[in-house]
Amino acid sequence: MLGLAGCATQALHSAPDRPDAPWRPNVSAAGEIIPGPCCARGLALPPGYSLPSNRNIQGRPAPPELQGAHPYSLAELIDIAQSTNPDTRRAWNTARDAALAVGIARSTYLPHLTATVVGGYNHAHDSGANAAIGNVDIGGTSTRVGNGEVQTLGLEWLLFDFGKREATIDAARQSQLATNILFTGAHQKLIYAVTLAFYTHAAATARVTLLHQALDNARKVEDAADMRLRRGQGTVVDATQARQATAQAELRLVQAEGGAENTYLDLMTAIGIPPGTHVLTQDISDRPLSLADARLTDDMIQRDAARRPDVLAAYATARASRSAVAAARAEFLPKIFVSGNVAYATGRLALSSVPGIGANAAPTLNLSSNNFSSLILGGITVPIFDGGMRAAALKQARNRFDSAETNLRQTLDEAVKQLVVAENGVHTSLSAYAASGRLQTAAQTSFDATLSAYRNGVGSITQATLAQSGLIDARLERSDAYYAALIAASSLAFAAGALGDASPTEQP
Repeated sequence: MLGLAGCATQALHSAPDRPDAPWRPNVSAAGEIIPGPCCARGLALPPGYSLPSNRNIQGRPAPPELQGAHPYSLAELIDIAQSTNPDTRRAWNTARDAALAVGIARSTYLPHLTATVVGGYNHAHDSGANAAIGNVDIGGTSTRVGNGEVQTLGLEWLLFDFGKREATIDAARQSQLATNILFTGAHQKLIYAVTLAFYTHAAATARVTLLHQALDNARKVEDAADMRLRRGQGTVVDATQARQATAQAELRLVQAEGGAENTYLDLMTAIGIPPGTHVLTQDISDRPLSLADARLTDDMIQRDAARRPDVLAAYATARASRSAVAAARAEFLPKIFVSGNVAYATGRLALSSVPGIGANAAPTLNLSSNNFSSLILGGITVPIFDGGMRAAALKQARNRFDSAETNLRQTLDEAVKQLVVAENGVHTSLSAYAASGRLQTAAQTSFDATLSAYRNGVGSITQATLAQSGLIDARLERSDAYYAALIAASSLAFAAGALGDASPTEQP
């Protein structure tokens, strides 16, 4: 015991020695950091603040069903994400825990049975006037020794509590509904995240393709400038300016390729597969867009807002809080119970009770000295005074109910706002897509005419490079507007709680 008394302070040996020096952990042969003081296994650690690499931690392999040569559509990638992304599994486990909580609450209607077996040894020593034989005081001393065991079967059953258990079960059921709704919401969020990542990566890939075309156009202008220089019709300044435009196009292409790689990593992360997985994505650059400007009515906005997972979950949470108020109010009322036990004792062990083990285990009381005994009790308990604990708990429950109602109203207002913003985003993106189409047509005509004129000795290199720059900007703006319209349509479906009703390619 004296040796164990210093264990609490001895643990400081495993903490860092100084605030300005690196901590040297105890490392196993596999590089795993294990408890204990440094270098207990004799491994040499490099100095500094870098931690050892744990070889027991291995990266996840790519799903075996992925095909490297198959271009995956958005719907196929969403199917993969729903089975591989960890968010859906966590939401599933939360929903299952809530269902088990309902079962735990319902079990309070059943009696609790406890079987206990104890064995022991008792020793009693009396001296002086306390020693007696029968009713005759003989003085002196006496010693009683006994040993044996006792087996008991105890019963505790709450028969009636004025609705507390019913209110508790209803609160648990409403909480379970909220988690089930949020499970659906987790899938909608996953579909939306994969959709955004897919369209963003598609936009970045399209930008790379367009910048390749821009580089080709810049080289055409550069070739025309070199040809005019060789013919004596141009100047070195013109040729240099054309090379500058080509270099700028190359720089933009390199930056776009880096951006496309980053968006690919974001897509893999959204799906929930290792970032190093090689997956081909389907080309959707030629998908037709409907330019019809449809507006949502107030009734449609209210209907869509009322089916969103966050609104429905907030509503279920408010109902659970209302039931919790009823359960807290029932604590002021009496409770009717029945209890009993059956005991069998052997030997000469004298016990009046068997202690309970655990925080919720009550002792078995009123044991007789006979070998076999049984007891059944019924009663009613009435709470009288507890220092205001029940009143405070009731006020807390009412406050939580008021907060849940407020959160429901706020969530509904935020949902309506997001719906209106998403609808405006669709309207704006479609208008921008239509305008960018006209801009691209004009820019293409200007570039073709300017390049043709420059090749034929008319016009200047400045006009040709400006037309080339204007053309690539117009193409990029139209491509960005195209994918922005797809993203805006997906955002509207997500804001309306409708993402997942059909395949994403069939939705807006």
